[in-house]
Amino acid sequence: MASKKEKDLFPAANHDHKACIKTALNEAERYCRENGLRLTELRRRVLELVWASHRPVGAYDLLEKISSNNRKAAPPTVYRSLDFLMEHGLIHRIASLNAYVGCSHLDHHHAPRFFICDQCGEAAELDDPVIDDAIARDAKRLGFRVERQTLEISGVCATCEHGSTG
Repeated sequence: MASKKEKDLFPAANHDHKACIKTALNEAERYCRENGLRLTELRRRVLELVWASHRPVGAYDLLEKISSNNRKAAPPTVYRSLDFLMEHGLIHRIASLNAYVGCSHLDHHHAPRFFICDQCGEAAELDDPVIDDAIARDAKRLGFRVERQTLEISGVCATCEHGSTG
């Protein structure tokens, strides 16, 4: 059975998402400050837009949102911001959707698993050292060097399963 914290990864419709975004941005600012990284205004804005919902967001959706605020942004600038945020673990790319989500585990390097709801489109991030260790063991046994690891599981979240979407 999932713990209370794990159940919250697919938040209820009435959760305080503004607090969610604020916490994510504060954590990102702290992380960048502690690691000597520059979270420029554009990078911060891209991160804020990625965190704007629990649904993965595509680069062109981000570009459109940034450009709609009377600010023209070229695709390369958005992609550079996304590259920076990914390189430093502030966001993850969901390959199957060619979209991005904020990282909820800035405190440690990890290879996340994503549970993606086919109905509401929300994504939950989990990481599990046991799975990471098993993959590392298998890779070592095969003489394989892992460069990227993406584990994406599609299905239906509990909220959609029980018909209480909001």
